Amino acid sequence: MRLKMKKLFTLAAISLAASVSLSMSVNATAHTNSDVFTVEKLNQLNKLHDVSVSPQGDILIYGLKKGASDNHLYRQDVNTGKVSQFTDHEKSESNVVWADDGQSVYFLSARSGSSQIWQQGINENKAKQISDFPLAINGFKLAKNGQVFALSFTVKPGCDSLACTVAAKKADKEKKYNIRTYEQLMVRHWDVWTTAYKEHLFVAHLSKDGLLNSAQDIMPNWQSDFAGISQVTIHPNASSLAFSAKDSSSKAAAKDHAWTTNFDIFEVALSKGQAAFNLKNITEQNKAWDANPVYSANGRFLAYKSMKIPGYEADKFTLQLRDNRTGKTRAVASDWDRSISSLAFAPDNKTLYVVAQDLGQKSIFSITPEFDEVRKIYNVGSNGDVTSHGSKLYFTRHTLNSPKDIFTIDNHGDDLKQLTAVNKDKLADVNFADYKQFSFKGWHDETVYGYWLKPANFEAGKKYPIAFLVHGGPQGSFGNMFHYRWNAQLWAAQGYGVVMVDFHGSTGYGQEFTHSISRDWGGKPLEDLQKGLEFIVKDQPWLDGDNACALGASYGGYMMNWIAGNWPSGFKCLINHAGLYDMPSFYQTTEELWFPEYDMGGPSWGKETGSNKGKVSPDYEKFNPAAYVNNWQTPMLVIQGELDYRVPYAQSLGAFTTLQRKGIDSRLVMFPDEDHHIRKPDNLVVWYEEVFNWLEKYTKK
Repeated sequence: MRLKMKKLFTLAAISLAASVSLSMSVNATAHTNSDVFTVEKLNQLNKLHDVSVSPQGDILIYGLKKGASDNHLYRQDVNTGKVSQFTDHEKSESNVVWADDGQSVYFLSARSGSSQIWQQGINENKAKQISDFPLAINGFKLAKNGQVFALSFTVKPGCDSLACTVAAKKADKEKKYNIRTYEQLMVRHWDVWTTAYKEHLFVAHLSKDGLLNSAQDIMPNWQSDFAGISQVTIHPNASSLAFSAKDSSSKAAAKDHAWTTNFDIFEVALSKGQAAFNLKNITEQNKAWDANPVYSANGRFLAYKSMKIPGYEADKFTLQLRDNRTGKTRAVASDWDRSISSLAFAPDNKTLYVVAQDLGQKSIFSITPEFDEVRKIYNVGSNGDVTSHGSKLYFTRHTLNSPKDIFTIDNHGDDLKQLTAVNKDKLADVNFADYKQFSFKGWHDETVYGYWLKPANFEAGKKYPIAFLVHGGPQGSFGNMFHYRWNAQLWAAQGYGVVMVDFHGSTGYGQEFTHSISRDWGGKPLEDLQKGLEFIVKDQPWLDGDNACALGASYGGYMMNWIAGNWPSGFKCLINHAGLYDMPSFYQTTEELWFPEYDMGGPSWGKETGSNKGKVSPDYEKFNPAAYVNNWQTPMLVIQGELDYRVPYAQSLGAFTTLQRKGIDSRLVMFPDEDHHIRKPDNLVVWYEEVFNWLEKYTKK
């Protein structure tokens, strides 16, 4: 279920010098006419995406989404900082890929009616359409030679052409009945019911006139999706490609997809005009998760990340490296106790740059396979989109008081520079709250970390109510990030002291710490939250521990239900978004069964033989919030999206029904057009309004 909250933007009002010397305790920039942050301001921020550096390292191309209809690409000179708008069509652009000569870029746009590939010269203002397939392209990758494309289409398995899928869709649309039928799981995923159409990987070659006229499905009979275009890499000489997927080459191979995490890396040889493709599973021996294959620029190596424990989505991702000359693969720096989220080769082909969560940050590291050496390059905020040229790294960063922008740093971790300030004008007069990381002794006297934020217009000597935010996952973190759904600055702007604790089970503190929540959902985490709140109100006397409300989503929502029964006098109010209420019924209705089966010790019915046959598995009762409702007394706001298939809305109905039947003040807010998250800007405004009204009702400010 791993509900990562996961991606985001930057306070451009900070000077470059301040960016270099940014400390963990940040003083908000003083403004003559300061204003507090609001959800409306959050919705209006320019959102940075598709950051791409030219092969020569001299030009940045990136997308800026400025509202619902303004979403275009911009060009920035790395040396001078000069910015100009690169595209201006009414349709947006995405999936930016540079040509190897640095003279043009490719991107996806629906300007011709469906999502197709366009090419535009770097000094030109008009793009050329190079594909015109009967189906929309979901995403693409390009080989270094500029001739071979990997394309993602949603097709009907077994079709021998894209036209076949078009005909099948037409026939489905003309049916006079409406029905779904299934013979195996998954029947739905995330926020959609599964259909007969799956995302497949295709290969296409440019014709002599520079167009893509045909494409071949390399997995035509596969019964499910591959892992997406971000999980594809093409060998620099276009001789092969590799991608990540769960094997669904037959119905039998796909039967366990709902309860296994066994993604594998498949490699396939490429040649123009070949009639069929021979896919080789190069990680078949590992029954856990393999992902993110990347070829080195010289073609010598294939790197990817890999887990060890089958069925466990929060296991540590370790770097794997295959020498393409010898065919041998080995784990690199396997003793390093951090889980890799992304990886990229350095220009020397001997070093890799990786991103991993680390003590409340999402940091950049270099790994040298020859010596199994790991070195931290940069560790402030949440960093990503790492690429490099020469000795320079380019990356994006956001923090608790700054949305995403582009930065550069050298490979020794020096000479940090902020290259963009995409929200400078929008945030010029916003007074963001101060924040600081803290630590305390949690469960078993082990060190636990967290963050506090002061109210945006803090006045010394005053006491402030507490908004106690509990993250989801549960293997997640409310770290040093600028969040677009749970933005800590918004509570601080309302006059609350914000407290967030990365309890046992959180990510970025070592695998043992992360793993400690499995089979103990209501144990160590609750103790950490209790001790964390007790510590911080003593350490920061401006926080009013007797005037606090707790709130969380997903596992954080589960914790609200758990607190209601196991810490009933701890808070003035609770806010539960998409929280798990009844664990046995949750198992029967969620889609990714591997998650509860690992964290709860198996299926809900327990062992199929022996003394526990036919009985509920112990964890589903031991850590079931519904089993403790006799202790419930705290007023609770319950919020849910009806399209949520990860935590189906019956969980929220169960909690609300209990609250109402027991006569506890409560309110149920349903969003019919939202899933596990509130994504639509107008809905987000209402969501925060409901949350702030509930907090205001029960706290004295």
